[in-house]
This record gives sequence, structure tokens and C-alpha cells, in this order.
Amino acid sequence: MEAKLFNGDYIPDGLGGVVRCEGADALLERVLFRLTARRGQFPLLPRLGSRLYLLGREPAAQRSAAAMQYAAEALADEDVSVTDVTLSPAGEGRVQLTVLLEHRGEGLSVAMTV
Repeated sequence: MEAKLFNGDYIPDGLGGVVRCEGADALLERVLFRLTARRGQFPLLPRLGSRLYLLGREPAAQRSAAAMQYAAEALADEDVSVTDVTLSPAGEGRVQLTVLLEHRGEGLSVAMTV
């Protein structure tokens, strides 16, 4: 079971704990956590997280390829494969990133702003 995130925060369950999820929802929560955490942020787990926060430093023509590489790198320890990424402007210099995944023959997607 994984703790559910909303806008980067855990959702309280009203009983002093947090909302938990299972199955495909738990997988998506782990994927979202790995994509949003900055790689190297956790000293004891240096491979946890992604480098997606660096996309703004990449030339516009190379951002899509870099996003694909960064997402695949972040999710290497999960039972998923990154099949595609799409980038679209989100205003204020930010980018809306949608990551398409495959898990045991099933297609999944995760969207986030970086």
C-alpha cells in the first residue's frame, strides 16, 4: 500500500494518518513520487528521483528527448516502461509533462508540471 499524494502533499485520512491506495493506483503513486522527487535529494537513496527539474536548462529542440531519458532513468527500478512523453507549455516558464507507461501490457499515464 502506498500513501496518496495531491499537489506534492500526502492526503490526511482524518484519523491522524494518510489515505492509502493499492494495486494500479499504488503503482501510479510510486511513479509520481519517483518523477517528482529530485534525484540525489535523499543521501541514502541517491538513485531515487528524477532529473526532470533540469528540463528548463535543455535547448527547446532537445527537451522531449531529455524528458524521455530522465523519466526512464527515474523509473528503472519499477515494473514499467516509458513509451512516450509529451510536453506542452504550462505558463510562467513551466511545462506540462505527460508520461505514457506500459505495465504488464496495460497502458498508463501520469501528468505533472515541471
